Amino acid sequence: MTAQTPPTTPFRDPRLPFAKRVDDLLARLTLDEKVGFLHQFAPAVERLGIAAFRTGQEALHGVAWMGPATVFPQAVGLGATWNTDLVRRVGDAVSKEVRAMRARDDRVGLNIWAPTVNLLRHPLWGRNEEGYSEDPKLTSAIATAYTQGLRGDHPTYWRTAPVLKHWLAHNNETDRATASSSVRPRVLHEYDLRAFRETVEAGAVAGVMPAYNLVNGRPNHVSPYLREQLRAWTDEELLVCSDAGAPSNLVDSEHYFDTHEEATAASLLAGVDSFTDHGTDSSQIVARVQGALEQGLLTEADIDTAVRRQLSVRFRLGEFDPRYDPYADTRDFDTPAHRALAQEAAEQAVVLLKNDGVLPLAPDTRIAVVGLLADECKRDWYSGTLMHRSTPLEGLYERFGAERVEFAEGVDRVLLKTSAGAFVRVPEAEDAPDEVRGAEGALDPALLAGRTDLPALTTDAAGTELALVDWGEGVLTLRAPDGRYLSVAEDGRVRASADQPGGWVVQETFRLEPHGKGHLLRHVGTGRHVSVAADGVKVADENPETFEVIVVESGEDAVTRVTSEADVVVVVAGNDPHINGRETEDRTTLRLPVQQERLLRAARAANPATVLVLTSAYPYAVDTADLPAVLWTAHGGQAAGTALARVLAGDVSPAGRLPQTWYADDSDLPGLLDYDVIGGRQTYLYFEGTPLFPFGHGLSYASFAYGDLASRVEDRTLHVSFTVTNTGDVTADEVAQLYARAVDPVIPRPRRELLAHRRVTLAPGEGAEFAFELPLSAFEFWDVAQGRWRLESGPYELLAGASSEDVRLRTTVLLDGEPAAPRPVLERGLDAADFDHHSGVEIVDRTKTSGDAVTAADGEFGELVYRDCDFGDGVTEVTVSVAGEGVVELSLDGGAVLAALTSEASESGPYGYSTLGAGIVAEGVHDVHLRLRGPLRLARVGFSG
Repeated sequence: MTAQTPPTTPFRDPRLPFAKRVDDLLARLTLDEKVGFLHQFAPAVERLGIAAFRTGQEALHGVAWMGPATVFPQAVGLGATWNTDLVRRVGDAVSKEVRAMRARDDRVGLNIWAPTVNLLRHPLWGRNEEGYSEDPKLTSAIATAYTQGLRGDHPTYWRTAPVLKHWLAHNNETDRATASSSVRPRVLHEYDLRAFRETVEAGAVAGVMPAYNLVNGRPNHVSPYLREQLRAWTDEELLVCSDAGAPSNLVDSEHYFDTHEEATAASLLAGVDSFTDHGTDSSQIVARVQGALEQGLLTEADIDTAVRRQLSVRFRLGEFDPRYDPYADTRDFDTPAHRALAQEAAEQAVVLLKNDGVLPLAPDTRIAVVGLLADECKRDWYSGTLMHRSTPLEGLYERFGAERVEFAEGVDRVLLKTSAGAFVRVPEAEDAPDEVRGAEGALDPALLAGRTDLPALTTDAAGTELALVDWGEGVLTLRAPDGRYLSVAEDGRVRASADQPGGWVVQETFRLEPHGKGHLLRHVGTGRHVSVAADGVKVADENPETFEVIVVESGEDAVTRVTSEADVVVVVAGNDPHINGRETEDRTTLRLPVQQERLLRAARAANPATVLVLTSAYPYAVDTADLPAVLWTAHGGQAAGTALARVLAGDVSPAGRLPQTWYADDSDLPGLLDYDVIGGRQTYLYFEGTPLFPFGHGLSYASFAYGDLASRVEDRTLHVSFTVTNTGDVTADEVAQLYARAVDPVIPRPRRELLAHRRVTLAPGEGAEFAFELPLSAFEFWDVAQGRWRLESGPYELLAGASSEDVRLRTTVLLDGEPAAPRPVLERGLDAADFDHHSGVEIVDRTKTSGDAVTAADGEFGELVYRDCDFGDGVTEVTVSVAGEGVVELSLDGGAVLAALTSEASESGPYGYSTLGAGIVAEGVHDVHLRLRGPLRLARVGFSG
């Protein structure tokens, strides 16, 4: 095409705005073709020269599920860097690898399902590893940086199209497809929506993915917030992609709709534009949409709205302008720059939690490195295949020399003896077929998983010594001497056929169950017991084998053997990202697994100079009183071991900061499904206890002095500045953090709240000025009495320092906002969910399409309080909008019941509301108390004179 030869169709004309081109293409598509576009795997339209398109390419911390790719630290580790520039560069590298991989494999998609911005308010949630922080400000800053990197910097075309996960108020895996998060308006606006909003408003987001759960009784896939909030934040056409299988859940598990046609229509009308269901088979979604059209539940205009949003993304990705797409020839893959960036990210993610002077280690230090993670480089569910790997042991060998490093994994070495007196034997690697060998004939662990042509385990008189690793909660793995994990494939045979535990259903985990004088061995993945037969070892429904577990060497003995003569012991503990805490599974405790606690005690007893390195996807509660140094890092990707060794050696001064509170005990935690950070006093914002380590905490090998804090308000903007100087003797990064708190708030406000942060590198003696410009809207709260944001007048304390608790500078500013005013209940009434305080209630859906109601959580009793309600010169009647059976009791200021309104059960079901009234006498300003008795739903309260 040349300037003199215009394209034959407008949608191919790059001179036209995208909106006009989308309209032209949309008009050329038939209804059947448009319906076909609604499934995740949209087919090609050959008559128009349009290629097939898929939504969804996982790339949370590198390209996932599509083979080898650069693997960066887990998302929570990227959050721990507190470095937006670094994370933007990581996103840039990931998107370049997506483009490079797509050039050789068209299964790789350009619509990226990342990042995850769900807030990490509960450290036991299994998907902790996928988020960035418990704080919405930090989360949105990191997420914005990652999406900017994924998007690219061209003003017109996008390198990839990122989709934020998971909308909304979600992260529990327990009952994740049926549980409802009760989210009061203040938490909704000040906390959950905020992380999404600031990232969307930054302009580098192509869409969002609704979560599996329900919010206030309504599934996220039919959430009115998609329309009322998300789409109001931007003029861009955002693409909403369903989570996998969630459209069917609306009927099958949630029972929210009676038919799939109703559910599909409701999702589409709510704003879902692409349905991820039934894998690559689009026929069922297409049939449901067609059925909804035939039943009059949808119109072609509704289909057009969804398809327009999808096409808008495809145009932005340059699909229809291959000659002008600046990213079409991107081939950057596993480059030296990407490998260096993976190491830099891993180094910046390391958090020094405690140091009594033992770190950094001198070059001639004799080191004993022990622990279950000491020689591991773990992948998680959203990791790519490792092309390079570095374990802590390998990193220490490289940095200090193998002659100065002793190693003991610290696991129990066992033999499994059968009731017949034989021992379980793992066939030698030489028995494996050529298909699982590399170029030089060596066994390639990456080719083992799921193989059924490998020899199954047998028994003989000698047996094979196995490494038994207890990951906690009774879940264990068994590993052959050559590193192969015992696994079970579809044929039920037990083989040494995995390089790591993994998969959607992990096939490498077992449980030992006491039985008689021995143990049964239950395979977790199938739920079946291990049996021994003439044709080998397998899992079966009958004839379970009773094993005697003979310990050849205990983990504690191995640790003691290598640690007593060392100068320093490095214990590397933590989790396997596929076991006891991952997608599909929440944890049950903050404590380290018992086996790892024993190893830590054994190391500490043998050598007081013990450094604990926690490598994990989430926080732990560990007694650190007797440990001279403690570090934490998320699983750090391909360069994890090198990065850790460089930090231990002092080549890099640690500067990672905790992105979430580390609690001291399980008793500090709220309920797993309690999403009310205000009422539950959760996260650093509201927690009033003493944490093990606070939000933002992290130490350095240098020291820093803070000074010259100044502030002023000008043009509704707060200007804050202070200086930070490196007073140590090494070059190091410092993460300066600015917080604020309302000094005398009229309602519960955060103890302190992050306003801004910046990470900077300073040489010894070097100083830097940190200057922040903050709109006064940053100090607003959601006023439930007014139904809007409001800035409260009064004093606010500004806190500058190295963590949320390590405050170095303070000053107070007076902000001019709006004075508090009583609730205008005569004009506005009371929406039931706009309470100030509550007890024993949860928020539910008022109708299937919009609004909230409140009900007693146990179906028997709940109480609501609405402060400072202004009845003016007097009211004589109260009305309530209720559904279901029960009684609403009203009193003022906690006094006697003034009205009791009884609702009868209705044949219209939970949404069959009626209005009940009763006479009352009230004037002036009072607190309204409402008591709910029975399983009714209260939607609204009104007053009249």
